[in-house]
Amino acid sequence: MADSTVNQSNDPQMFGHPKGLFYLFFAELWERFSFYGMRALLTLYMVEEIFKALAERDTATAVVYASYGSMVYASTVIGGQISDKILGLRSSIFLGGILMAVGHFVLAVENDIAFFLALAFIIVGNGFFKPNISTFVGALYKDGDVRKDSGFTIFYMGINIGGWVAPLLCGWLAVKYGYHYGFGLAGIGMLTGLIFFWSGIKKNIFGDKGLPPNQEVYEKKVIGIPQKQLIPMISILCVPVIAYILASYKAIAGGDSFLGDETIVGLIFKLIGVGVLFYLGSIMMKATLEERKKLFMAVLITFFMTMFWGFHELSGSVITLFASRNVSLEGIMTAAQTNSLNSMFIIILAIPISLLWAYLTKKNLNPRTPYKFGLGLVLAGLSFYILSLSKGSADENGMVPFAYLLIMYFIISIGELFMSPVGLSKITDLSPKKIVAFMMGIWFLSSAYAFQIVGFIGKQLAIESTDANVGGLDTLEVYTDGFALIATYAIGAGLVVLIFSPLMKKLMGNVH
Repeated sequence: MADSTVNQSNDPQMFGHPKGLFYLFFAELWERFSFYGMRALLTLYMVEEIFKALAERDTATAVVYASYGSMVYASTVIGGQISDKILGLRSSIFLGGILMAVGHFVLAVENDIAFFLALAFIIVGNGFFKPNISTFVGALYKDGDVRKDSGFTIFYMGINIGGWVAPLLCGWLAVKYGYHYGFGLAGIGMLTGLIFFWSGIKKNIFGDKGLPPNQEVYEKKVIGIPQKQLIPMISILCVPVIAYILASYKAIAGGDSFLGDETIVGLIFKLIGVGVLFYLGSIMMKATLEERKKLFMAVLITFFMTMFWGFHELSGSVITLFASRNVSLEGIMTAAQTNSLNSMFIIILAIPISLLWAYLTKKNLNPRTPYKFGLGLVLAGLSFYILSLSKGSADENGMVPFAYLLIMYFIISIGELFMSPVGLSKITDLSPKKIVAFMMGIWFLSSAYAFQIVGFIGKQLAIESTDANVGGLDTLEVYTDGFALIATYAIGAGLVVLIFSPLMKKLMGNVH
């Protein structure tokens, strides 16, 4: 085992870790506070405000939510590349944070055009902020430093604290004073995160870390403008273009889109998917047999993770609407606040499950990755099966006990802890060295494709009504039947993985 004292850097230390970790911890906590606080309100705000006059408001909401989610995660691939080659971590995080803060505050403006511009600002900003602050954490540690894993554990706890607290506070403000106050609080959260980050830089906590990779490239002029200034300008110019693309829901809702039922975003992602598959096919043709086996497993793991996130991310859309229309929440929490339950359970369960894996490792019983993925999908399916059973306990108004929703989040959170922490590391282990960066990009894109699944399901379970108080036995029937179908697919996929896990173990070779 490496000696941690040898690997420690000369940077300021706190509680046995680089002091910069704790500045990044609070910056990320507040950034996630802003992101999840806004997300908790987004679906309800679209249904109850932006699209309230449309009978197809659920469909329009599903389309915009899916497009927004897909572009948020796809933007991280571009933002990460720009940071690596030109801006560096610090400038990227600042640019992203400022754009996201602007987006949250613009959401507080009661205007349809402002709404789409706000989402576009958040998409572009997230692309620069999200991938680079995680990379910055890794940059605080030297190669081989045994503290790195625990450092990331501390950092990710900040993510979940933000994801837990934000829906509670923003959801309360939205009900008490209006949606725009909730969005405004999310914006304040983002600015608070930036202030923490800035204070760390002013105190020289980060030393020389996070600076542009090449000062010449950073200062290099393109069309007479230094790249350090040109990139923010181009980023802002992209905002109205993305806003226009997001607003393509109008053609779909009106039935006169030249794309039919397809969205511009959906079409783009289909074309990207075809291109990725062709490229992977060409790589596999040139690879050795051993590389081909491992690369096939990397693609398979990414596919199953995409499926899991596609079901999991329904929490911000269909499940939030189900909570609003068919779950007895009076005196407990609001529908927006139910978005905090997943992060709450992650915080509670993360340490016990990590201790379980450590214990099983000592006994030589720790399941290999395919088994964990299979179990994770089965647990996701069981969580939706629980929701489908709630129909049997509904009252005469179609309202079901809150306990069903609570149990559902408990089970799916366990499934998340079975899959998410191990997925990324296995992609790096299984991918040929020359395309590791490409496969990392595909892994991040998997979350973007997951939102395409969210949009598809959202449209299938859409309720067509202009009634502000829509809900009851009819909506209960639609939702619970849909949840039962999701459960069937998820459990079926999980069982297939478990059945073929022995074969997958052989394909993975010595990768655990």
